[in-house]
Amino acid sequence: MLLIAGIKACDSMKKAFARLDSAGIAYSFQDFKKTPPSAEQLQTWLGALGTDVLVNKRGTTWRQLSDADKAKADQTEALITLLQAKPSLIKRPLLQQDDQVTVGLESALLTAA
Repeated sequence: MLLIAGIKACDSMKKAFARLDSAGIAYSFQDFKKTPPSAEQLQTWLGALGTDVLVNKRGTTWRQLSDADKAKADQTEALITLLQAKPSLIKRPLLQQDDQVTVGLESALLTAA
């Protein structure tokens, strides 16, 4: 089953839910505010996407980080800890089906049957 993960109140997430619902695609939802991503999930997502794709460095949360926290993006274990503490740094929507992981509203997983 398709997993869609992010923050429910996010506009991009609302658009993704609407697309999935209108296409009749079944999915499960992981709300980062209620269930932050596990270290294992983050390792998988980083492996599939890389830091530059997974981490939203243009958002408010990133801009509010200290320089020391921003430097953690260069070290995988420190980045995983940071993303668990501040999951709003993860680009949304994040979609995972089996070993395929994508982010953004242009994801093919949003229209896959």
